Amino acid sequence: QVQLVESGGGLVQPGGSLRLSCAASGRTFSSYAMGWFRQAPGKEREFVAAITWSGGSTFYADSVKGRFTVSRGNAKNPVYLQMNSLKPDDTAVYYCAAARNGRVLSVPTQYDYWGQGTQVTVSS
Repeated sequence: QVQLVESGGGLVQPGGSLRLSCAASGRTFSSYAMGWFRQAPGKEREFVAAITWSGGSTFYADSVKGRFTVSRGNAKNPVYLQMNSLKPDDTAVYYCAAARNGRVLSVPTQYDYWGQGTQVTVSS
């Protein structure tokens, strides 16, 4: 069974940092593009960041550019999301996703596998 499992979420004060991980099992995602999305209560799922299969290209939502960094890991943890200078508006459930198309993608329907999400809450 193919699974993606996010971890690293939690409660953090504004200005703080968190690092999200995405653990993979059931298959190798080395040839897949990987992405991060988030969904806040009452809002649609939105794109956060993505990285190509090679790690050579990345793409960010304007709202996180300069604060978040997406990077590729190993076979067991194919993608990470480093989040710095967190704001209350970053509060959401964060999902990692994998796309057979190895290019950078920002549309949820272009992804083939999804994790269950990890909660990130930014509050004082």
